[in-house]
Amino acid sequence: MSAQPAPDREVPRARFRPPSVPQVDVHGFWGSRVDAVADKTADILYKRCVEAGMLDQIDPDRPVPALRIPFHVSDGFTASTVTTQMFWDSDLGKTIETAAYSLYRKKNPALEAKIDAVIDMYEKLQQPDGYLSSWYQRMQPGLRWTNLRDCHELYCAGHLIEGAVAYYQATGKRKLLDVMCRYADHIDTMFGPEPDKKKGYCGHEEIELALVKLARVTGNDRYMKLAKYFIDQRGQQPHYFDEEARARGADPKAFHFKTYDYNQSHKPVREQDKVVGHAVRAMYLYSGMADVATEFGDDTLRVALDRLWDDLNSKSLYVTGGLGPSADNEGFTSDYDLPNESAYAETCAAVALAFWANRMLGMGPNIRYADVMELALYNGSISGLSLDGSLFFYENPLESRGHHNRWKWHRCPCCPPNVGRMVASIGTYMYGVADGEIAVHLYGDADARLDIGGTEVRLKQQSRYPWDGAVGITVDVDKPTRFALSLRIPGWCRKASLSVNGEAIDLSAATVDGYARIDREWKAGDTVSLNLELAVERLYAHPEVRQDVGRITLKRGPLVYCLEGIDNSVALNRIKVPGDASFNANFEPDLLGGVVTLTAEAADDSPEGWNGTLYRTAPPKSEPVPIKAVPYYAWDNRDPGEMLVWLRGG
Repeated sequence: MSAQPAPDREVPRARFRPPSVPQVDVHGFWGSRVDAVADKTADILYKRCVEAGMLDQIDPDRPVPALRIPFHVSDGFTASTVTTQMFWDSDLGKTIETAAYSLYRKKNPALEAKIDAVIDMYEKLQQPDGYLSSWYQRMQPGLRWTNLRDCHELYCAGHLIEGAVAYYQATGKRKLLDVMCRYADHIDTMFGPEPDKKKGYCGHEEIELALVKLARVTGNDRYMKLAKYFIDQRGQQPHYFDEEARARGADPKAFHFKTYDYNQSHKPVREQDKVVGHAVRAMYLYSGMADVATEFGDDTLRVALDRLWDDLNSKSLYVTGGLGPSADNEGFTSDYDLPNESAYAETCAAVALAFWANRMLGMGPNIRYADVMELALYNGSISGLSLDGSLFFYENPLESRGHHNRWKWHRCPCCPPNVGRMVASIGTYMYGVADGEIAVHLYGDADARLDIGGTEVRLKQQSRYPWDGAVGITVDVDKPTRFALSLRIPGWCRKASLSVNGEAIDLSAATVDGYARIDREWKAGDTVSLNLELAVERLYAHPEVRQDVGRITLKRGPLVYCLEGIDNSVALNRIKVPGDASFNANFEPDLLGGVVTLTAEAADDSPEGWNGTLYRTAPPKSEPVPIKAVPYYAWDNRDPGEMLVWLRGG
């Protein structure tokens, strides 16, 4: 018997929710990245959307534009580059979200005026019944709600909802929020278990997690129940996508990707136990499932989520937090299939993994999820954005011969605004807040203003993390306030110490699920000192990962490292790291915005003496060679060249 949906009822279990962007100001490592997004990325996103012609489609005062065929030029963005029109509302939704967070970070009246004008266009475009889709209103009128499987209708709505929530929270302006509430109300009249409603859901998941955000900011439980409906309905029989195809006169089998594994609708979600299909869709679905599990106390969803979590993390996750090895389906293939040079590892997928992990923490602090969130944030996601915020990766391989370089835009520009909005909202990932509880998931310089039962708790974090493991937290409250403060002790940390006001805390007694929990009455000026050892570690892949047999990768704290040709004097695959090699960690303030590099003495299999032969009976001569490794996220920010994550081990 398959697991059944949990009833629509509240449960007493603590529900941890993230703070909003205006509640956390970040500095240090993440502060510089948020500044890059605010200074460059947000404006670039808007400019590229305009140049692609997106405003011609959403502005009802302009002539209906011609259908444009997408293509991509290899040397980067040109004014003639066209993106996939059907998805334009989603691109603009994420651009609005990125702009919102950037406007909170730094005033930018010109950008704000441009975004306000876009919002005005959407308000004018909205139909009297609340419906809003530039594609189906302007390009294919009369066909709305006829092809949920392929046409991203609800997906686009979801990204516009997220943009609306962000713009309201960051600027206080609610015009787009009101527009999207009307659209969500319309969607609620169209979909649901009632006999007169459609039994559908989107082929590309996203609406589910967006509706949860909308419910939280408006307090309207109708949106929360609609999110739950979309989760519960997915994969049920008779299959909606089959019925929908027949209704529009199409053959249900004429599906480009052949199988509903591709969009995770092959089974009801509670019966799924393997991560399959398109990687971004999967991560968005699981994010929505985790939100619903948190809000409804649905343990049937949590059981399924943990099965899927185990499958991903034990068989299909790159060491960088990247996922989805194949370009064919932009997703998963078979167990342990993790090629390096041809890795797809879409930026959006790592971003979406951070979304999922963060939402799993809604059910309570646990390093099982927080460690993976940190891995994805520091490595596989921000590798997709150049240090200055102007260039992007769509794919994030773990090996390059020097020809994989950052680009200015893409015919499917989902990744630039996705990584932009994630970086600009990083403060929301740092904490979780529940009734009488605060969890600290991520460390670094930050000032947080969190609400505990109507009392503002101000936490000031001071740290050079991830370069240094010393973290200081100062508590500021207007009156003594009791709450539990849970501090993550990362799974990669082999040695840690913790004290409150100079008094040592017994970590073995205080730690639950990898978090040190301190429940006490806190007073203004109380201090917490946490010290995490940042040791250089060698990681080995599972023996079934054939591409990494006999190889190692380097990790220090949350950061995965790689070699770049620009720092090393020999071809990278000739390098062999002896088992007894000792690595030195050195902070270089003038390199890549300031990074800790790892240096060691390794061996080089020299090509000298081969005299034109391709094969011989004697092994190559080995010579000593110094090597330098840099954080993976920072690669390809200098001159193009080789890059390698998995090194030959001794």
